[in-house]
Amino acid sequence: MMSAAQSQTTLESQLEALQCHFTWDLETSKSILLHLRDHLEDIGTEEGNSWLGHIYNLRGFVQYKLGFTEDAQSFFNKAAEAFSKIRNADEGPWLVVNYGNLAWLHHHLGDQAESQAYLSKVNTLMNKYPSPSQDELHPEIYAEKGWTLMKFSGEQKKEAADYFQRAIRMQPDMVEWNTSYVLGLVYTSDHRDTGLQADLLEKMRVAKEQDPENLFLAALYYLNLRADHGEEIKDEVRELARKVLRNPVSSYSGMRPLLNVYRDYLSIDEAIDLAEQALKTHPDERYLKRCAALCYKWKIINVRDSRPEQSEIDRAISLHEEVIALYPHPSLAKEIDLANIYANSKKSKAKAEQIYRKLLERDLEPADKQKLYSSYATHLYRHYKEYQKSIQYHKKAAAIPQQSSYRVNSINTLKNIRDRGKSSNVSREIEKFLANLQKPKCFKKQRF
Repeated sequence: MMSAAQSQTTLESQLEALQCHFTWDLETSKSILLHLRDHLEDIGTEEGNSWLGHIYNLRGFVQYKLGFTEDAQSFFNKAAEAFSKIRNADEGPWLVVNYGNLAWLHHHLGDQAESQAYLSKVNTLMNKYPSPSQDELHPEIYAEKGWTLMKFSGEQKKEAADYFQRAIRMQPDMVEWNTSYVLGLVYTSDHRDTGLQADLLEKMRVAKEQDPENLFLAALYYLNLRADHGEEIKDEVRELARKVLRNPVSSYSGMRPLLNVYRDYLSIDEAIDLAEQALKTHPDERYLKRCAALCYKWKIINVRDSRPEQSEIDRAISLHEEVIALYPHPSLAKEIDLANIYANSKKSKAKAEQIYRKLLERDLEPADKQKLYSSYATHLYRHYKEYQKSIQYHKKAAAIPQQSSYRVNSINTLKNIRDRGKSSNVSREIEKFLANLQKPKCFKKQRF
């Protein structure tokens, strides 16, 4: 007869063998989880979303990792209900991941009998709905794993494209899988490779024909690539905007990528008008406030030759303060943006320095310190002409051995100062500093 210890060991080995969020080696630092929670909330829960079950499953996992076990169970239960409605069936292979999550959750809660019950349900489903390919997982599992990994780092996005490709190979009639596969290719492709881009454009053309209601795909990728190839798209973009404005508010609606298209191929002022029009229709939607704040940031901070009016700066400040309150964890990047907007204001420039000083006193992770130091260095140079202090903060950013765009910016700025050679002492000091820099750690960039 099996002892209690042996039984526990057997249960744990069975749990480890499951395909679910608890076994997929997902990145679960608190900052990533908080970013992800906000992203998933902004997707919304509109009926008809073919990914709704997957969304609830991931939200449940995130809530569990953040310590909210009751919320986690609620979301896992909602996932099962959503799958039932979407697939129009009470059971099927799409529940394997969901039941695996529930088996793990009950195991962590100490309810081993319920955990074992869900393990049995997983085994029943896998026997009843075997994979079409003997040596591979069921396509439903590959699709959910692919969708989940798309929400994490660059390397995991590459894995996601592979999982979607495997799922599509076995079950080619799932349109949303193919769309997500193509989006995964765009996230991970080398945009400098013109041959690869031509092939990707063709894949996107086909995906758009198969999935014409996916405005996210149309806005962010297909239209951008067409514009890059010299095609006239203004009329089509404006027609797409009318469709997006009629859609329920969601980060999947296509609004954010559409604003990128407006910025790059029409004008930032038209992007602002579009965001304000959407916000007028839905004044309480935090996602639209975030989109509008981004547009004003583009005009005030990112476009050096623009001349924003004080009224636009005031509107940008108001929106950013609201967004920081609505997305409080983490808010470093938004607070830096707010400081930089204040720095462009004629009547409240001093507030920029106040914000930066408070941020510099905060206990931050190395990657966040790096971002802050690099941003503050640029701020000191651009708005106060404090060259020596700016150099010191660029050094602080560069000295943190973690690769990022902020580290690259600070190192390149230091190199430019060295090469200009206005002061031989400064140039020698920078040269010595750069020679002694540590190599960066692996850096994983998030794109939700």
